[in-house]
Amino acid sequence: MNSIVIGADIAPRKSNEELFIRGDIEELIGKELIDILRSAKYRIFNLECPLASEEKPIKKEGPNLIAKPASINAFKAMEINMVTLANNHVLDQNIQGISETRKVLEEVGIGYVGVGASSEETARPYIFKIDDNTFGVYACAEHEFSIVSDSHPGANPFDALESFDHVSKLKAECDFVIVLYHGGKEHYRYPSPNLQKVCHKFLEKGADLVICQQSHCIGCAEVFKHGTIVYGQGNFLFDFEDNEFSQSGLLVCISTDLKISYIPVMKRQNAVRLAEGEEATRIMDGFRARSEEIKMPGVIEKRYKEFAKEQLLVYAGKLLWHESFLFKAINKILGRNRLRKYKLKKMSEGQLTAVRNYIECEAHRDLILCGLCASIGEDTQ
Repeated sequence: MNSIVIGADIAPRKSNEELFIRGDIEELIGKELIDILRSAKYRIFNLECPLASEEKPIKKEGPNLIAKPASINAFKAMEINMVTLANNHVLDQNIQGISETRKVLEEVGIGYVGVGASSEETARPYIFKIDDNTFGVYACAEHEFSIVSDSHPGANPFDALESFDHVSKLKAECDFVIVLYHGGKEHYRYPSPNLQKVCHKFLEKGADLVICQQSHCIGCAEVFKHGTIVYGQGNFLFDFEDNEFSQSGLLVCISTDLKISYIPVMKRQNAVRLAEGEEATRIMDGFRARSEEIKMPGVIEKRYKEFAKEQLLVYAGKLLWHESFLFKAINKILGRNRLRKYKLKKMSEGQLTAVRNYIECEAHRDLILCGLCASIGEDTQ
């Protein structure tokens, strides 16, 4: 029997929001998944959008997600106990969106972790007890547009100077510690070398299970020291795009004897169903194969370097600002960097926002640096 079932991203979209509002979970997730969730003693998901009644989008790169507060009816019907809000979308509808989301969750008695009005509040873990075991959940996100600041509430950031200590302290209070880390590159099924180091350190500091939930695809798993790391859980119920990556996901289960297991799920248009037969075999065979592959020395570095060189072409248009000899000469003649200032002024707000994201976010920055170094024949590792 499973004590805990942990699902990945769940977010009502226009295609299924009415089903969420009606609480029609048989249509949304199917009878088999309903039975799996209800047979567990505790259910945890990542709420990947604000539940807000009014759109007040912030300036950011990427979509500003939103769902109606009444969508919570499906969460109640699924008997979800707790959600993490430490992700890159929690601030999509500004301060009002966060406030309303927290209020909606509190009204129905669903716990949450990883968000707050201050750094201290966002870092607070969520602790609960099942039978004789005390569980602690710590949630953090890489730096994008949702992170808490002195001027607004937001998500708990991953901070190498603080986060590991937070987990170490939590372990002193709990039998089993779960870290939900919203990070890693979208649509990449392996960890970067730096992400692997971060997850290893969480385990060294006391975590028993680390789940990376940002990639929107199933990745691989690693057993390290006493614990388990899942590098990419895929989506649970997030009808945002249709591609080879977004079609499947995993439920991560913790049994009554604290063993980790996995249940594959498949996207069905605007819904999700338990994966069975050949589908389930294909999903799990790929997951296990990648998990074996990363045990081989140098594989993570090799895979990441290849991916980085490919992705550098995507970043190049916004980041690589080439200046010809003529450009430099005219700029020098005009003086005071006037031509460079003009060129910067001509960049759109969207371009500047994207550049900020690429520099600020750990996953983007690592990938760009690795791609650049690989392209000029240097090694970043």
